[in-house]
Amino acid sequence: MSYDYHRPRSLAEALDIAAATPGARFVAGGTDLMVQIHKRAAAPAALISLRHVAELGGIDNGARLRIGSSVTLTELQAEPAVAAGYPALIDSMRPFGSRQIRNMATLGGNLCNASPGADAAPPLLVYDAVVELRDRAGAREMALEEFFVGPGETALAPGEVMTAILLPPRAGDVRSVYLRKARVKMDVATVSVAALVEMEEGSCVRARLAAGAVAPVPKRLRDTEGLLVGSPLDDATIARVSTAAADEISPITDVRSTADYRRHLTGVLLRRALERLRAAPGEGVL
Repeated sequence: MSYDYHRPRSLAEALDIAAATPGARFVAGGTDLMVQIHKRAAAPAALISLRHVAELGGIDNGARLRIGSSVTLTELQAEPAVAAGYPALIDSMRPFGSRQIRNMATLGGNLCNASPGADAAPPLLVYDAVVELRDRAGAREMALEEFFVGPGETALAPGEVMTAILLPPRAGDVRSVYLRKARVKMDVATVSVAALVEMEEGSCVRARLAAGAVAPVPKRLRDTEGLLVGSPLDDATIARVSTAAADEISPITDVRSTADYRRHLTGVLLRRALERLRAAPGEGVL
């Protein structure tokens, strides 16, 4: 297989090349796309490297936390503003592949690959993340929840690139946690869950729940969230929530798990996540 390889030095140059090259694919770390090409699951007309496009890097802790789409997972883990305000996102990075993979893989690439089990997706969903997309005509913003269309499919238009991930500021008694279960170390998640709650006087006033590898796309559990709002994080509430989650997911049976086990595991992980949040803000992986 042969293809042209472009190495633009600016975002404008990258977008111009994409507009002039039908079938071209953007590539950053390449930890997913290059494997797909090697397996002949992808056959781009050209690759447009984003590694040297400075506009796509960096983390800016302004009114919203802005994470450039080409920020690597290693860079993300080392950023104090992310660790302080968005600990579940940091925790989702710890079991992600090997150190070598984390040194190359980018946050934007993990999202644009659109795997149903993408580790970064559930915590970003509970943080109400917004993605910034740009083409030659300009930029637009979209809720991350709307960005995922199907397995391997996103709302990116032809010639469009993700430029940043935007996170709202954290305030109040907001607690978040990320848990996952995989078959072996460095394997993709069999099931993952992220939970965020905001507490006032012992009751939950805001809840965000999300799960990965249990539906065609990383999924917000909106119906289940409603069972938390206005309730204490007591055993009865946690039991109701853990049971209800099974009705919102649509897992499949594959080489990693049966659909029934994924349903069971989603409830187990969600129960453990809420029990941890009841005790104290905390994160963890399994």
